[in-house]
Amino acid sequence: MDRRLLKNLDYTVLVVVGLLVIVGLLMVYSATNDKTQLTGGDPFYVVKKQLVAVVIGLIVMVIILSFDYRISDRMAQLLYGSNIIILVMVLVFGTVRNGAKSWLFGVQPSEFSKVLMIVLFGKYLAEKESLRSFYDFIGPFFYMGVPLFLIMLQPDLGTGLVFIFFMFIMMYMAGAPGKKLLVVVLAGILSVALMFLGNKYLGIPMPIKEYQVNRLTSFINPEKDPHGSGWNVIQAVIAVGSGQFSGKGLFQGTQGRLGYLPENHTDFIFAVLCEELGFVGGFGVLFLFFTFIWRGLRIAFQARDKTGSLIAVGIISMFLFHVLENVGMNIGIMPITGIPLPFISSGGSSMIASLVAVGVLSNIWARRQKIMF
Repeated sequence: MDRRLLKNLDYTVLVVVGLLVIVGLLMVYSATNDKTQLTGGDPFYVVKKQLVAVVIGLIVMVIILSFDYRISDRMAQLLYGSNIIILVMVLVFGTVRNGAKSWLFGVQPSEFSKVLMIVLFGKYLAEKESLRSFYDFIGPFFYMGVPLFLIMLQPDLGTGLVFIFFMFIMMYMAGAPGKKLLVVVLAGILSVALMFLGNKYLGIPMPIKEYQVNRLTSFINPEKDPHGSGWNVIQAVIAVGSGQFSGKGLFQGTQGRLGYLPENHTDFIFAVLCEELGFVGGFGVLFLFFTFIWRGLRIAFQARDKTGSLIAVGIISMFLFHVLENVGMNIGIMPITGIPLPFISSGGSSMIASLVAVGVLSNIWARRQKIMF
């Protein structure tokens, strides 16, 4: 690796990510060390798996830094095609976990697809001449729509929402009129509303199953089914509130450790964090994410070219949506979609993909000065 790259890295980003990873490892241990069904008697089992993912992610991140983020047209076509093939393989040969056929050979390809499509879509938009009309939207929507459709077939609604979010943000930053994008968004919301109404009053089948609908809407009134679809929301809010200002103490939480809070090491790890470390811990983690996103926006606006700017914006949009959605569903104001909290939630695929995204972001910043390369 060129030494000039090392001198031009954004070390604030790397330090913040390192702190988030450390906090994540601590919280994963706290949430899993006494769960014999997960650990098999080894209290460090889940943490060790997470640490392996961290090491793999760091290695891939260093490799990414060694190459220019700008890829050729042929490479972009190859990567896009490979992504589609892998997503099809997931639907054919994948395994089902938590109601979704999202896993292939022990990994979750949709996590890596997010980062890959951000890089490819950034290149695609940077080379597109116009995005002024609805007709100009057809190409970008189709380009992103194919992998998005395959992911929704799994079904992985959470990842699908992430795709939609960063797609619209990147299109707006690439020059698409905000009013026209808003029209498309409102049309989509109206379609979803009509779909729900049609299912409720006319019995029209939904593309997702009834239990998934209940899970998505339970946050609105969790008390309606407190021992069913509303259970997770209620217990998460109790955990967050019980931490008060300074928390019950690290490894001293009760909601997760006594089994009241399901998926406490993945979807609801922020609730565990707030219960044990209180408002201070929750605010500290959110401050780290704020710093990360702020530095990411700085990278986007100082990138050497449009491609780099769009890719950086896409990556920050992805992380922003993950944080808002995960924290929101932990405090009862967002639907439960199974989206992990980056660097904190347990999950090898999510951790590796997040570190890969950081590697791409760092790559863009390190190569911001045209005269250097």
